[in-house]
Amino acid sequence: MTGDPRPIGRRVAYLRVRRGLSQQSLADRLGKSKSWVDKVERGVRSLERVSTIREIAVVLRVDAATLLGRDAQPVEVAERSEGVARIRAALSTYEMALGRPSARLKVMPPDRLAREVGHAWATYQHARYPHLVELVPTLLTEAHRTHARYPAGRALVVEAYRVTAALLVKLDEANLAWLAADRAMSAATGDRTALACAAVQLGQVLRASARARSVMLTAAYQIAPPDLDAGTPQELSLCGSLLVQAALIAARCGNDRTTADLLDEAAEMAARVGDGHDHHRTAFGPTAVELARVTAAVELGDGPEALARHEKAIGRDGWQWLPVEHRAAHLVDAARAYLQSDDAANAARLLMQTDSLAPAEVRHRPAVREVIAQVAREPDAPAMITQLAIALGLV
Repeated sequence: MTGDPRPIGRRVAYLRVRRGLSQQSLADRLGKSKSWVDKVERGVRSLERVSTIREIAVVLRVDAATLLGRDAQPVEVAERSEGVARIRAALSTYEMALGRPSARLKVMPPDRLAREVGHAWATYQHARYPHLVELVPTLLTEAHRTHARYPAGRALVVEAYRVTAALLVKLDEANLAWLAADRAMSAATGDRTALACAAVQLGQVLRASARARSVMLTAAYQIAPPDLDAGTPQELSLCGSLLVQAALIAARCGNDRTTADLLDEAAEMAARVGDGHDHHRTAFGPTAVELARVTAAVELGDGPEALARHEKAIGRDGWQWLPVEHRAAHLVDAARAYLQSDDAANAARLLMQTDSLAPAEVRHRPAVREVIAQVAREPDAPAMITQLAIALGLV
């Protein structure tokens, strides 16, 4: 991030003088002492609270970014916008759907494409979103070309769209995420398993849509085995994941009874699958369902219930077997639960853990950045979260 390299205290002094204010005048307007202002300007006293930085910015008639000596738009935000634009361009390319690719074009063999798709999923599950943003445009192009030359590559097209939709949900690009998920559903037409896979991402995209719950349930019961005890782990993982998506949609709509019933049903399937698996990129198992109960409780506004379940869930052996992305997202949900319980200190602690575990989850997800900003605004927010908020350009 570029900007004014001077310490914040010197910037306060410069802006104060430019406004024609004495140290005493600035102190009076802030409700502080002249000594306090003098120590800030000399760097003896640091500015850590977001509220204080904003108060000074208001008095000096500048925005917080100027006071902090940096560009208004953090570099990572600009880079994310550029990456999303490239993904949008890739999703807007239709020539491969209009006919077979030219013989002059090199087409990636299906086995090579399968490795590339696997690499993209691994990148996502390790929460390396900036790297995945760079991979996705080429992956989509190659998937189209391969499918046009080798019809058997349709499943790879579905997977390419699935991982794209999952990434775009993280980046809060709802319209593009819906387009990618819809393309996955279209490519999966006629294949029961592929449709169930695509529907998992569709559920993530349409979390706020009450109507989407019936879509999840239809897809779940189409893939469900007639007898749970005879079902394969792959079938149970897909069916259970779809039930979880339906439950979280119900929770977002405030339907606690339906949420509990669906998660109980998913738990029965999870018990048969066990932890430590990742069938169809779902990471489905007993621990995953317990984490979903935490998310549901947060959506329903029950912070204490969410925290009680959180403490039990992270103590399970299966916790460490979940993908980094899954664990990081859960820590953010638990931080939201602490906020609901008026415990900014523990919310900050979990957000700092998230930043340590998966920095991109914090630095590239708009929804998480909003949680950090909310915690930093709390009167008793620890200095560590204030400094993180400042580093992320949130104040």
